[in-house]
Amino acid sequence: SMPAYFRFLTIMAFHVFLQEKVDLAVVEVGIGGAYDCTNIIRAPVVCGVSSLGIDHTSILGDTMEKIAWQKGGIFKPGVPAFTVAQPDRPLEVLRDRAQERECPLYLCPELDTFEGGCQALELGLAGAHQRSNAALALQLARTWLQRRGCRGLGELKEVLPGAELAGRPVPLAPAFQPTDAMIQGLRDTEWLGRTQVLPHGPVTWYLDGAHTTSSVQACVRWFHQAALNQDKPHDGSEVRVLLFNATGDRDTAALLKLLL
Repeated sequence: SMPAYFRFLTIMAFHVFLQEKVDLAVVEVGIGGAYDCTNIIRAPVVCGVSSLGIDHTSILGDTMEKIAWQKGGIFKPGVPAFTVAQPDRPLEVLRDRAQERECPLYLCPELDTFEGGCQALELGLAGAHQRSNAALALQLARTWLQRRGCRGLGELKEVLPGAELAGRPVPLAPAFQPTDAMIQGLRDTEWLGRTQVLPHGPVTWYLDGAHTTSSVQACVRWFHQAALNQDKPHDGSEVRVLLFNATGDRDTAALLKLLL
């Protein structure tokens, strides 16, 4: 019998990666983590948990703590993991999951600390929320490069079991000076369909994939910045369309309310 669609694609992706002998695969979970079909990799190089939001509640649970428990399911013994600033309780759940799984967990410093007084890091992706994603990406890239023998990117200090550092439940990873390739990577990143502005004759389309309350709020901030700050043509000829899309068991009324 055929596996479910997402499982089938995951198996097919692993097959292709093995056939093509890829150096590095970045594997994003489908839903949650603990019971996700991508979670069969026993020893990844590094794990990352981005900003948590309420989504897929019928599968993951209806609170941030329950969702954090599911996300922490990707942690592996001895494999470093990184997360970004989270509310206190979900962060404590991630910390407990990491300790239970003997996984060293670190908090990413803000992106500003990577700039170290030098020029600001330019991001190809719009929206303030992409700054925490970029900080996480830098830490994941650093870990991979260190595994490949690269030096000079700052060493991670080992987390002692039960250590509470400077009042934080999770120790802060050190920032480092991004390499030229990292700076270029952040600047040149394109993600079609995410905070994308598409002018088409008299209509300008604004596309995004936001589908949780926190991501729709981020989308609203981006739309304000991208669309409403620009001068309107004097003849009123431009129509601005923000495309909204939602599927499944999501509370569309609550999400539309944020857009209103």
